[in-house]
Amino acid sequence: MESSDDEKDGILGNFIPKELAHGLASSGAKFVDEVLNSQSEHCLENFRMDKHVFYKLCDILQAKGLLRHTNRIKIEEQLAIFMFIIGHNLRTRAVQELFRYSGETISRHFNNVLNAIMAISLDFFQPPGSEILEDPRFYPYFQDCVGAVDGIHIPVMVGVDEQGPFRNKNGMLSQNVLAACSFDLKFHYVLAGWEGSASDLQVLNSALTRRNKLLVPEGKYYLVDNKYANMPGFIAPYPGVPYCLKEYPSGYHPQDARELFNQRHSLLRNATDRIFGALKARFPILMSAPPYPLQTQVKLVVATCAIHNYIRREKPDDWIFRKYEQDSTALQIESSLPPLEVEQPIMHIDTQALDIGVEAEQLEISSQLRDSIATEIWNDYIHDFSAM
Repeated sequence: MESSDDEKDGILGNFIPKELAHGLASSGAKFVDEVLNSQSEHCLENFRMDKHVFYKLCDILQAKGLLRHTNRIKIEEQLAIFMFIIGHNLRTRAVQELFRYSGETISRHFNNVLNAIMAISLDFFQPPGSEILEDPRFYPYFQDCVGAVDGIHIPVMVGVDEQGPFRNKNGMLSQNVLAACSFDLKFHYVLAGWEGSASDLQVLNSALTRRNKLLVPEGKYYLVDNKYANMPGFIAPYPGVPYCLKEYPSGYHPQDARELFNQRHSLLRNATDRIFGALKARFPILMSAPPYPLQTQVKLVVATCAIHNYIRREKPDDWIFRKYEQDSTALQIESSLPPLEVEQPIMHIDTQALDIGVEAEQLEISSQLRDSIATEIWNDYIHDFSAM
């Protein structure tokens, strides 16, 4: 599928949001200068990151020889074009109005910046380290947990002949994206591009067996939900037991170790909901299928996750992060965001479907690890409860 200057603009694609269009400069260069010379919040609103974070990214891309000034457009303006598009889900035609360049110029610099970000993306994905969970609900029980893994469906646009595999169980076209993240809302690993019809377990299989695979440190594990197997490196909740807090009546107290384990597991694994929420809030282009070639749509997922990590490293307390850092028990993702599409929980997983060489003995060891964590949490819970 080819993109063009007149890429099929959606409703949002034909105009610039009023709050951004007010007092537009006479050229893109002047607009970028005005934003970068104003308060940092103005830069965050327009280019999705604070000024010093924006300038530092420009320096990194220039130092690595990935972007260069041209006679007409400086690196700052090139990055601004890219960030403005992905940060406001605008189409080429709308951005042409603001920056006063041809559609070809806008598209060329958009792709140049996207490829530059992809070239350094691995620098922003750090392998999991030691997660210190000082919250008494989780520590020391989950002290060997390095994060959480989950899948999310991102809308995708493909040609009619390609739509079959990308149509998910809800009938929508999407790519199934797997992400491993830390509890401080950084992505460890992202695998994008799988068809929407693929199960989360299939995507995890791919992540664990491909050349650039998801690595789990020895003796550590990620939390996963019931779409996945409880196996070495991945601890799932108990099947057939209520999981999320909303599944319990108000004021309900867990009746056994499995219920309590699932409650704590759910609270901790909520990091995936929060990181996906922050990612979509910063980059709304991920909330609707952009009219780019499929390869570009896949790159956009990885690039936005890399930029998310970069901003989290450089400015961990901007207002978008603050909004999604609150305790999971109080978190409510905005109703304006499309709901995460989730497969129905798999209660009994066929180990033959794992395709990753997990032996029955290893599965039993993983089951014993989950039981030991649940027992330890329950014993302390009963002790503390009886002491009240």
